[in-house]
Amino acid sequence: EEGASPPQVDRSLEKFGMAMGPFRMSDLAGNDVGWRIRKRRYVEKPQMRYSRVADRLCEQGRFGQKTGAGWYRYEVGRRDAIPDPAVDALIAAYRKEIGATPRKIADDEIVDRLILALVNEGARILEEGIALRASDLDLVYLTGYGFPLYRGGPMFYADTLGLYNVVRRMKELAAIPNADADFWQPAPLLAKLAAEGRTFNG
Repeated sequence: EEGASPPQVDRSLEKFGMAMGPFRMSDLAGNDVGWRIRKRRYVEKPQMRYSRVADRLCEQGRFGQKTGAGWYRYEVGRRDAIPDPAVDALIAAYRKEIGATPRKIADDEIVDRLILALVNEGARILEEGIALRASDLDLVYLTGYGFPLYRGGPMFYADTLGLYNVVRRMKELAAIPNADADFWQPAPLLAKLAAEGRTFNG
């Protein structure tokens, strides 16, 4: 609801090198899958903050390719994602409902918000011992999620940016009006490595 359209988000991530943007991916996997997860999480954590646009989409039966409409519309027998004015109208109505004023969002900001969120979550996974090495996470994203090979995976990509710069950028994202500052709080491992001038893979 901040101002970037689903096609802009997808184009930004695909330009970065992802095999498919998140909205196209959601339409392919089925929007109802995420909807069920969000409903369960909301019961567990009613204070959880998230945009309700995807829920409204699902309430209209727009589950993606399998129903012929999701974030995009699809012609029978085709998988081409066609931008749909009905989705623009749904987003505009939700913005009006919550009193949000859209702003122009650069492609670089879109990429930072999605990729650095992955990096921060990856740092938490390492802290919790779910993965042994940062390179294990990179391998999963490279082979299973369409992360661009030439970028080396999210953790390696963060190392190339410099973890100090990653933390600095996350603080900038947290300072954007109406941002969820808690979401952008660097994981302790990320903050520690950045402060020490180290890397995930070093």
